[in-house]
Amino acid sequence: MQLDNISQPVKSRPDELVPSRYAVQVGKIDVLVISDGVLPLPTNMLGHNAVPALRAAWLNDMFLPPDAFDWSLNVVVVRSGGRTILIDAGLGLDPNLNLPRAGQLVRRLEAAGIDLGSVTDVVLTHMHMDHIGGLLVDGVKDRLRPDLRIHVAAAEVKFWESPDFTHVNMPPGFPDALRSTAKRFTKEYRSQLRQFDEEHEVAPGVVVRRTGGHTPGHSVVRLASGGDRLTFAGDAVFAVGFEHPDWYNGFEHDPEEAARVSVRLLTELAATGEQLVATHLPFPSVGRVAVDGDAFRWVPVFWDY
Repeated sequence: MQLDNISQPVKSRPDELVPSRYAVQVGKIDVLVISDGVLPLPTNMLGHNAVPALRAAWLNDMFLPPDAFDWSLNVVVVRSGGRTILIDAGLGLDPNLNLPRAGQLVRRLEAAGIDLGSVTDVVLTHMHMDHIGGLLVDGVKDRLRPDLRIHVAAAEVKFWESPDFTHVNMPPGFPDALRSTAKRFTKEYRSQLRQFDEEHEVAPGVVVRRTGGHTPGHSVVRLASGGDRLTFAGDAVFAVGFEHPDWYNGFEHDPEEAARVSVRLLTELAATGEQLVATHLPFPSVGRVAVDGDAFRWVPVFWDY
């Protein structure tokens, strides 16, 4: 793994008792999964269209609490072709939502020895605040390169000009926070946005492709080098979606299309056997997909030390 100085020791913190970064090699492409922390959210967000008893049974089978649990937040740093690419930027800071265990990206990049000024590109899977907020933290923009390129689907930028929340099922406060964060982000970074329609190659072997569904411009990032492949699925895949791909996540702006996107992607990943990383799968969120009857099965990788 050649990412900047990640093997160098850093000062230990008493609150950092678990790993927060995990390295993967995809051919000649270096990948580092970094935890931005966790979001405590109601469990009905997992499948608001599900029969409550079935949802409760799934939570019980997974040894998860019945009312609320911690959703992981994962971002990825990629090195390919001399470029350093940050895929999504975490939550940042939103004190109005009281989420103190999220928004850890900046200090965890620093702990990994990655200078914000070394990032040449940012790829956004979509513009929900837990994917863009890290770029809005005070002082971050001043530390980024003036020629930083931020790649995002044109449909996503268009959507947030007048977002539709009629099909979501979010906790109170979230629609307003999402709307205001996206508006602020577009205002601050518009000159650096590099919009694409359906597919765009960011660096050798690093391709971002629009899927829609979760949001109109939601995208996934496919990495390929040699015979190795890995997909960063953003919010196209959630933990419950392997066994229950027809359950609707509360943050989806088009739940029916999001379910179709998820099934297509999981079917493809099961066929190729490539590795999968997603924003809200438990850290380090590296694994593969297997077909299990009419649904799917998540197969986490064995940790590579």
